[in-house]
Amino acid sequence: MKSFKRVNLFTLLEFNGIKHTHPVVMKTNKLLLAGTIGLLLILLNQPAVQGQTEKPAITPGYSDASYSGLTDNEFLKNWLVAGPVKVSRTAGTPDDNTQKQFFEKDEFTTVAVNAKKSLTPVKIGDSTYSWQLVKSREPVVDFINLFGQRDYATAYALAEIKMDAPAKVLIGVGSDDGIKIFVNGKLVHNNWIGRGTVADDDLVVLDLQKGSNQVLVKVQNMSYGWSFTMRKIGKSIMNDLLVQSAGKGNLDNVKLLFEHGAEINYSNKLEQTAYQSAQLRGRDKVMDYLKEKGAKTDIPIPSFEKLVDNIFKDYKSGSTTGVSVLVSKNGEIVYEKGFGSADIGNNVPVTPDTKFKIGSITKQFTASAILKLREEGKLSLDDKLSKYIPDFPRGDEVTIRHLLTHTSGIHSYTNRTDNMAIAALPVTIAALIDTIKSSPYDFSPGEQYMYNNSGFVLLGYIVEKISGKNLADFLDESFFKPLGMSSTGIYKTQQILENEAYGYGYSDGKIEKAAYMDMSWPAGAGALYSTTKDLFKWNEALFNGKVLKEESLKDAFSKTMLNNGKTIDYGFGWAFGELRGLKLISHGGAVFGFLADLERQPDNKVNIIVLSNAAPPESGTDVPGAYSQLIAEYLLWPEMKAQASFDSQQQPDENILKSYTGRYNYGQGAVLIVTVEGNQLMAAMTGQPAFPIYSTGKDEFAWKVVEASIQFVRDEKGNVIKAIHHQGGQVIEAPKLEELVPVKVSSALFDNYTGKYQVPGGFTVVISRTGDQLFFQYMTLPPYELLPLSDTEYFSREINFKLNFQIDDTGKADAIKLIVDGAEMEAKRIPE
Repeated sequence: MKSFKRVNLFTLLEFNGIKHTHPVVMKTNKLLLAGTIGLLLILLNQPAVQGQTEKPAITPGYSDASYSGLTDNEFLKNWLVAGPVKVSRTAGTPDDNTQKQFFEKDEFTTVAVNAKKSLTPVKIGDSTYSWQLVKSREPVVDFINLFGQRDYATAYALAEIKMDAPAKVLIGVGSDDGIKIFVNGKLVHNNWIGRGTVADDDLVVLDLQKGSNQVLVKVQNMSYGWSFTMRKIGKSIMNDLLVQSAGKGNLDNVKLLFEHGAEINYSNKLEQTAYQSAQLRGRDKVMDYLKEKGAKTDIPIPSFEKLVDNIFKDYKSGSTTGVSVLVSKNGEIVYEKGFGSADIGNNVPVTPDTKFKIGSITKQFTASAILKLREEGKLSLDDKLSKYIPDFPRGDEVTIRHLLTHTSGIHSYTNRTDNMAIAALPVTIAALIDTIKSSPYDFSPGEQYMYNNSGFVLLGYIVEKISGKNLADFLDESFFKPLGMSSTGIYKTQQILENEAYGYGYSDGKIEKAAYMDMSWPAGAGALYSTTKDLFKWNEALFNGKVLKEESLKDAFSKTMLNNGKTIDYGFGWAFGELRGLKLISHGGAVFGFLADLERQPDNKVNIIVLSNAAPPESGTDVPGAYSQLIAEYLLWPEMKAQASFDSQQQPDENILKSYTGRYNYGQGAVLIVTVEGNQLMAAMTGQPAFPIYSTGKDEFAWKVVEASIQFVRDEKGNVIKAIHHQGGQVIEAPKLEELVPVKVSSALFDNYTGKYQVPGGFTVVISRTGDQLFFQYMTLPPYELLPLSDTEYFSREINFKLNFQIDDTGKADAIKLIVDGAEMEAKRIPE
């Protein structure tokens, strides 16, 4: 997979199963969660366009990248390119403000061409850059193929378009990352964004004059992938984009596409018109606009079976990975099919009987085993961990309830820096517990919620110790055999299963076999395999009281409460949310080569199960959680609440916009910073650029770059006190943070603080100095400025934490204490 943006690659080792509880920004094909301080937005994009770029040795002229008009849907592959230009001359990672300031500054907007059609080199700063001809063999112009890997750099691409007559041409643009477009020296497009190159992400109108037109493109990279693509949007692409934009509620694009000739009643490959797409997704404003413009509103919506079939029509046995899908309502299966390949090499198709590893869906089975033992009087949820593992550090502070709810503070072993290196080797449960013991706590028990695989490994061990059986046998005898789940069990590495799916992943758009993991590592946190049919049996039995008693179910489906009274939308291996007003109880799973999603709509007695053998997936939309959401909408849309549509031309006045500005606490250190730029409200999550958000109603806004919305809540005096974030079925309440005021300190102190500090799990915090500024950097996040509250206490606007330097006898800091959401973590200085 190509071009990750600020992503912790350990995610697939985490078997993480909470749908979008840890949303992250991703450039292309990503469903990965960030680290301790990384709660970020998910950008679910289409597949990135891949390609190779050739660089001819000849000296280029302007005519080498000249086009006589533009052909519908044909990518512009020949460009004159200059660069790479460094965003910053100083060492290290430039902060977000530095990157954006460089992007906004225009060193030039046109390029001089002499009578011989040769180009004048451009001077930027104290460097001069010549133009070189690039001929791409694929739709994408890839700057890495041209310049090599260059993070935090800018390149310019130039082309001439000759027109027989003036015309306003609609083009589709994709970029990795930020992009500006100038036509004849005039800025026509400006999008500062972190993403992967996806064709037609942005729609831009080029106002081309008769004769020669100069098109200049500026593309600025943040990190990893670096490319762009451009083409004229023809009628067929325009029609598809109209249907897609209608479903997403993007009224701006719907209007633009219709004005440029998109057919309003066109039916796409999903057999949906724009009106039907908006209807299924609850986009009332888009429906009203389309109806006003003549859309037919009486065309029958395809059957539910047809709608779901069409989602997966691109999966092919023998050439793609596979997916198995089951949907039931009121106990009856209403859809059950397999698509694609269980084994690509041998052309084995996925069927409803195909067995998949299900990752963290395992957790609810381990939790149910614990609850079963409690029903038998063999344990209490308030039992201390030390009762079962006497020598476990601080084991007398941790309860079974803490382990079930990810609130123990025990460090997750899947976050260790050496995890990737050892995951292929078998491990005993005793050795795995010793590994868990060796890491310091992330926080004190009950103080914080942090998704944690260590807790469920320990729970699996407790089941074995109390029952006298291994976990596989206990689950089989207590649940699988009584429920007829004959295709479910703990995966054993040497075992050969009938109808087993092999795991794959996508890299640079190509399918590869998944990396190997010995399944002794996931244990009670993620070692199960199953089928859609077996998981249907499980959900039906569970929610109908045939697995656990009513008291146990009540506990399992109750929100977790922290020591400070704050509640978390997670129970005992189940996450809680809502989808367009309907309650949702679900969990996902991820383990090398596999992704899974198991959902229950309790009010409608609906189960949706989607299992996939592609991780990393081909794109951020090709994931079970996204499929489940779409399927749920197709099944239940008449009963669901409408969703917002957004129109950038209808925004509140400046004073109202300013009332929303401030910092909002998303938990685990993540902060959403809301600002106003001109007349546009902007929102920047920790580790992200700022994205525009658009009004959809009173105090309500939505992102265009991702299907997410935010509602600002006011108190009785009219002051904004919190934000409620909706995304992917998850609801996050984010209180508005008090604005801290920095004090003046001597920058001479900073040299006593700079250096590297190690936090639990082997990760490193870097404290650095640039002039009179002090910076903090953790993992793959960019550096953030530390602002002083005293000589030794500091904070950051971009992360919700305070940092205290612990000073030794020499006056230098030998450790730092991080306080994140009230939870403390100490990091010791690493000797130089």
